[in-house]
Amino acid sequence: WGIKTGNEVAKAGIIVGDPSYFDASKSRVMGQVVRSICILNHAIAGTDNAESVQIIIPAKQVKRKNDIYVCMVSYAHCVASAGKYIAIVSTTVETANPMQEIVPGISLLGEIMERFDAVTDLLEPVTDGRADNCFISQSYDAASHFETCAEDVLSMYSRITGTELDMNISAEMTEDDM
Repeated sequence: WGIKTGNEVAKAGIIVGDPSYFDASKSRVMGQVVRSICILNHAIAGTDNAESVQIIIPAKQVKRKNDIYVCMVSYAHCVASAGKYIAIVSTTVETANPMQEIVPGISLLGEIMERFDAVTDLLEPVTDGRADNCFISQSYDAASHFETCAEDVLSMYSRITGTELDMNISAEMTEDDM
């Protein structure tokens, strides 16, 4: 296998990437995510002017099947200019009107300087990658805490290496202990 860009080709024994790097036949759609990335000039109200915050609006609270995620980071994280904040509101699409589905999260933000909206397909690989050595991750889901992303990375590690990743490494261990 390899990757071709223009007239350049790179080949490798194992290829690892997200679905966008592979032919569409190697993944399938398992749903959609709606995301709004918003630039603010203030912290989210009620957060004590926090430089970062994560809010999960429970699905039951807004009569949905899936939670709504609100994540905000700031200039303190070197992701925006001084005094600016980046907020991301996302959820798994459940209706034909995805932008309406994130209104409960958007309403928490207050005044928005700039807003960028997207509805994207959630993709997953159709095989585990062992047969052709193309190990494909899932698309990023709506969650703002990256739990499913971390689980996917651990799954890919075990599929690629044939062993589970040992996360029980002590800070006191030396290289000789490994």
